[in-house]
Amino acid sequence: MREMITTDGAPKAIGTYSQAVKVGDTVYLSGQIALDPESMELLAEEMEGQLHQVFKNLQAVTIAAGGSLADIVKLNIFLVDLSYFPLVNQIMADYFQSPYPARAVVGVASLPKNALVEMDAVMVCCA
Repeated sequence: MREMITTDGAPKAIGTYSQAVKVGDTVYLSGQIALDPESMELLAEEMEGQLHQVFKNLQAVTIAAGGSLADIVKLNIFLVDLSYFPLVNQIMADYFQSPYPARAVVGVASLPKNALVEMDAVMVCCA
């Protein structure tokens, strides 16, 4: 049985998808860009600000699903410029502690709303 997860703490879906879908104790989080949940506009133009907002958006969805960022087991990060890889590692350390989730970082040509970064995740929790 699938359960749709929604929260006002993260941007509303801007297409035919859910913020997250829970199946058993696994939650699949849709991609998040640095949209402000209220204005639905990019919150920052620079990468550092966008990274922080994306993690805050992911965090809001994990909480709505009954967990936290610590329950993320797989994180996918899409960057329009791979030179930001060291900054991703630095800022990710503000939101995660060991054991870290499995992760992929992929360079892409473009992202919705001209965002610089997008992340999706898989989380496992018992709530």
